[in-house]
Amino acid sequence: MYGVVGGHLRRMVQISGVNPQGNKMTEFSKEKNPDERITLAHGHGGLASHKLINDSFLPVFSSPELDPLDDAAIADLESGKIAFSTDSFVVQPLFFPGGDIGKLAVAGTVNDLAVMGAHPVLLSVAFIIEEGFPLADLARIGHSMAETSRDAGVRVATGDTKVVPRGAMDGLFVNTSGIGIRREGISVSGSFAKSGQAVLLSGPAGDHGAAIICARNELGIEGDIISDCRPLWDLISPLLDKLGGSISVMRDPTRGGVATTLNEIARASGVGIEIEETAIPVRPSTRAVCEILGFDPLYLANEGAVLIIIDNDKVKSALNIIHAHTAGKFAVKIGEVKDDLNGKVILKTAAGGRRIVDMLAGEMLPRIC
Repeated sequence: MYGVVGGHLRRMVQISGVNPQGNKMTEFSKEKNPDERITLAHGHGGLASHKLINDSFLPVFSSPELDPLDDAAIADLESGKIAFSTDSFVVQPLFFPGGDIGKLAVAGTVNDLAVMGAHPVLLSVAFIIEEGFPLADLARIGHSMAETSRDAGVRVATGDTKVVPRGAMDGLFVNTSGIGIRREGISVSGSFAKSGQAVLLSGPAGDHGAAIICARNELGIEGDIISDCRPLWDLISPLLDKLGGSISVMRDPTRGGVATTLNEIARASGVGIEIEETAIPVRPSTRAVCEILGFDPLYLANEGAVLIIIDNDKVKSALNIIHAHTAGKFAVKIGEVKDDLNGKVILKTAAGGRRIVDMLAGEMLPRIC
């Protein structure tokens, strides 16, 4: 099981011993270079992550549910359509302004279901714990997960615990999987964006990534930035109720940020996307952190914001609905889908120029989720 931001391969239907063609799976891939190794960049959601997925996982795990590489798999059952998602969380530090690994684990999986138009209903929770981990911290994280689950309206239905020797890891890793019931009449996917549609962003870019930067003492940076980590179903649900048929794509821009997520949408849909630098909301404190470290806020993660691609004539109505939610008061239209950009994401700069915004090419900030 694995998860990648944006195009986020965060779920897969597990097949025991065979691939969809019925052949035995004896290896992931035949590497051209036997000395090649996994790097931190492979886990950051950018170009290296996508190459790893396309070269090593998709060839053997290919299935109708997996291949779209959306935030959650959609399975069409006799009783209706369900969404299924899984994600693992290795964030450091475990506690940060605005949340902790437990809140993040619940919100991350709930949001992957929600952006596929599915009402989250059930979660599984698995803990991998290092020997010597403080029981008080584990209890604090457990209470946080329970509170976030109640807020999101989901139940923890099953779970697992493993303990590894001291030194085999650094503290605690958490995996959550979720099941949601997809709303009837809703059809959204990263491959459904159409030319002429508008691109909306529900909150300031990069809040979670900036909060994690400030929480890491070794960087010596302090700030009042709070992670936007939160479940989003209560923001998305009224939008689907009133405008669901006008929405083509919803994505939460986690690892790789807004820039990488938009590139994934553009490539999957075969369109270009043009965004306005002056329209993109970024908190002054987040921008200050980025200027100190040389980061671009467009590549920093959010864990409580959603990108929405919607028909242009519904933008005003959509923003009115989103603004009514506390997590959506900074929502704004940041750009449009184009058919003449050769599949690229283009940023119109504040100075009046235009530049290509590509996927994250390397490892910028590891272990933010």
